[in-house]
Amino acid sequence: MINKEFLKAGHTPTLFAAFFYFDMAFMVWVVLGPLGVQAAAELQLDAAQKGLMVAVPLLAGAVLRVVNGVLVDRIGPKTTGLIGQVIVIAGLLTAWFVGIHSFTQVVLLGIILGVAGASFAVALPLASRWYPPQYQGIALGIAGAGNSGTVFAALFAPGLAAIFGWTNVLGLAAIPLGVALVVYILAAKDSPNQPPPKTFLEYLAVLREGDAWWFMFFYAVSFGGFSGLASSLTIYFNSEYGLSPVTAGYFTAAAVFAGSLVRPVGGALADRIGGIRALSIMYVVAAVALAVVSLRLPQAWMALVVFIIGMLALGMGNGSVFQLVPQRFRREIGVMTGLVGMTGGIGGFYLASSLGYSKQLTGSYQIGFLVFASLAALALLGLTGIKSRWRTTWGASLGLARI
Repeated sequence: MINKEFLKAGHTPTLFAAFFYFDMAFMVWVVLGPLGVQAAAELQLDAAQKGLMVAVPLLAGAVLRVVNGVLVDRIGPKTTGLIGQVIVIAGLLTAWFVGIHSFTQVVLLGIILGVAGASFAVALPLASRWYPPQYQGIALGIAGAGNSGTVFAALFAPGLAAIFGWTNVLGLAAIPLGVALVVYILAAKDSPNQPPPKTFLEYLAVLREGDAWWFMFFYAVSFGGFSGLASSLTIYFNSEYGLSPVTAGYFTAAAVFAGSLVRPVGGALADRIGGIRALSIMYVVAAVALAVVSLRLPQAWMALVVFIIGMLALGMGNGSVFQLVPQRFRREIGVMTGLVGMTGGIGGFYLASSLGYSKQLTGSYQIGFLVFASLAALALLGLTGIKSRWRTTWGASLGLARI
């Protein structure tokens, strides 16, 4: 875990700034999920529209992560992060001032919130480039623990919406984002070890690598499951168990907190036992948890326990994937973070929207959960099939780092 050698190896202020920026960005990225019950009631949305409302920020964030990945390599992670933060703050203040009065407007807001989700492709390279291979798991685990911002959204947004109205929460959210922006400006620093900018064709070249596609798929399952559930559980607990928006938010916060807290643990575990082994365990646990919860357990607390187990596995899986990515694609970490992060967001979009459509078409969320559980099982099979090649090719030349 964290020791003197780790603290000496990198740049701690930048690591903290990356975490805090990522944390606040993720808080607003998924805020439509915790606000979903109140927003849907006011805008009179059906189940499918609810699913799309919380899924659009995930898809927009997925696409924009590729854009950020390219910008990180061209203009540096710090400048890219500054641009994104200003756009998100301006978008939140505009939505608060003008108001949201239709499904179309909430979708447009979701696209702006996607810029916050794209912070992933900035914060991780910003931190990663300061640390040697043997500390990639813990460094990116700490930076990536910024997905804990989803906890704050679930914990506070429904209660604040009940007091002030859900659109006013958007204006309030701009306050902590402003604080994060100041901290980022003062503390973040680009590593002196920046790779040279690449041409557009060189960016595309990474897609010729089969390993790139495997990483994209693995993260689509682990982070897709995490972000999709973080965006959907408030609506799920309200719809399935009749919990109030505030109580449903508390339940969601508990599950999301579990998944967020263990991302650094997943990275550190992967450093210790190897990312392949750690990730394999996580997929098994996640697949079983999603299959069990699809049965609609009789009590809300029972479902919460299973969701927490699943989120623990998915959160640790996120850390495990990003222990492996920098080992294989260190010089292409900017574009790979964008591509892998993109598919993670697409996985979240798929899960959140499919749960809404499953409920709309069948009256149950079961099919949505079972299909995603099958994807986790498929990821496990894929990882099992390629692990020998990874360990005997690029993994054999990493020295102290383990895969």
